[in-house]
Order: sequence, then C-alpha cells, then structure tokens
Amino acid sequence: MNLEENFQQKVDDEIKIEPKDWMPEKYRQTLIRQISQHAHSEIVGMLPEGNWITRAPSLRRKAILIAKVQDEAGHGLYLYSAAETLGISRDEMYDQLHTGKAKYSSIFNYPTLTWADIGAIGWLVDGAAILNQIPLCRTSFGPYARAMVRVCKEESFHQRQGFELLLTLSQGTEAQKKMCQDAINRWWWPSLMMFGPNDDASPHTAQSMKWKIKRFTNDELRQKFIDMIAEQVKVLNMTLPDDELKWNEERKHYDFGKINWEEFWQVVGGNGPCNKQRLDARKNAWADGEWVREAATAYAEKKLAKQTTNAA
Repeated sequence: MNLEENFQQKVDDEIKIEPKDWMPEKYRQTLIRQISQHAHSEIVGMLPEGNWITRAPSLRRKAILIAKVQDEAGHGLYLYSAAETLGISRDEMYDQLHTGKAKYSSIFNYPTLTWADIGAIGWLVDGAAILNQIPLCRTSFGPYARAMVRVCKEESFHQRQGFELLLTLSQGTEAQKKMCQDAINRWWWPSLMMFGPNDDASPHTAQSMKWKIKRFTNDELRQKFIDMIAEQVKVLNMTLPDDELKWNEERKHYDFGKINWEEFWQVVGGNGPCNKQRLDARKNAWADGEWVREAATAYAEKKLAKQTTNAA
C-alpha cells in the first residue's frame, strides 16, 4: 500500500489526519484554502456588526453584540492557528486576503442598514454557518475538527440571540415589524448563497467529500437550512421573500425559487455593495497595527537575548 492509499484508508476508517502525518499536497492546499477562507470570514464578519455597537438600542443589546463580535475574533484566531499547522504563516494568509487572492464569505459584503439587520445576521447568517460548521466537527483534519467544536457552541448562541432580537421586533410597533420583515427580505437570498454554488457547479465538492473534509454537499446543506428556516419564520409571523416556497409532500422538503447566481459571482468577484469598504477596513487595520507588531517583536527578541545571556 503506497502513501496515498494508506492516507485514504485512514480517512475511510475515520482516523484523524494530524499535521505531521503524510498527506497529498492537494489535500493540504484544499485545507489551507478552506480554513483560511473560514478564518477571513470570521474576521471580516466583525465589520458589519461592529458598525452597530455604538448604536445598539440598550445597554443589554450592546453587551450582547460586543460579546458576539469578540467571539468572532476568537473564531478567526482558532482557525488561523489550525491553518498554520499546515505550513502557511499567518502573515501570508493576511497578505492573501489583502491582495484579493484569498476570499471570504460573500455574505459579509452586504450592508447592515438597520438594527434589525443584526438580528437577521444572527438568525439567518449564523444559522447557515452552523449547518455548514457542525459537520466540520467531524472533518478529517484533526486541528480543524477540534477548533470547530468550540466555534459551533458559540455560533449556536449567536443564532439564538439573532432570533430573539427579531422576535422582539416582530411583537413591537408597526414600524418595528416592518423593519424586521425588511431585514429578512434583504438577507434571505444572500444567506442561501452562503452554502456555495450548486453541486454541479462546485469544483471542489466531490474531492472534499472523498477526503471527508466535507460531510454534506452544498445543495444538501442548503436544503436543510431552508427546511429549518421555513418553519422558524412562522414563529415570527413574518414571511420569506420567495413566492415559490412551499412544502413538497412527496419530497418531504420545501421547494424554493431560483437563486440569482449571477449576483453571487459578482459579489465573489469583488463587485458587491461593500467589497471595497470591507477590504479597505482590513488593510487599514493591518497598517495601523504595524507599530504594535514591531514593538512586540522587539520585546520578544530582547527577552530571548536576555534569557540566552543568562543561560550562558
């Protein structure tokens, strides 16, 4: 049995692949692409929500939102650390993000126009993220799988927070109800796009399924999400913006309308409503923090030199 056959046998036997184990180069590159994109999404995802921290309607809501944004920063750090075990540096990942070589989730290139958007992000965006991420707790690469356990626990809190926020608005004034419905209308279709292109248009799905990096296809996860949200929206007494959404008794799933994939690819290609704004924010943060990185490096070098001298 050669190295590649032995590797696939371990994957098939549900034995986790660890950083020092032999792995196909394509497997390593696929993981770097996926994990770094996931990490970038967590970090960029702080921006649309951070926009509302100073405008939260109460101290309680502000504290909840701050905690959520802090969680997302932590998720990004876990994931960057997992990716680093594959031999890529964090600086290199940041450079790939800043130059546009690496992508992040298209959903974060949409603006948060009202306070209700914070609820819609929690309920819909984090809800979609959870369905994507729970299977990753069983992904074949050990560091990624272990990082996802804590991430998923915290994301579950985020979704409940978002739903509770929308539930409060849905029981409020007519203006608040209208705000709630408007946010759902604007975030519904972009949330469906979060699962990625249809399976027949996805270049990575088949191989990722074989290597058990992914456990479900894009279309399977999207259907699970639609079935879940179509029931939850009834509790809000709101509607989803899809005239074709209806229960199919034969399929035991909800049928739904066509997704605008042209919009998806435009956003992925850098032409979304907030692409430039989001990327500029990350570049500026990196530039503004240069003095901190330099100071930390100088301190570490000085401390190491002192320890070396004392040891001698």
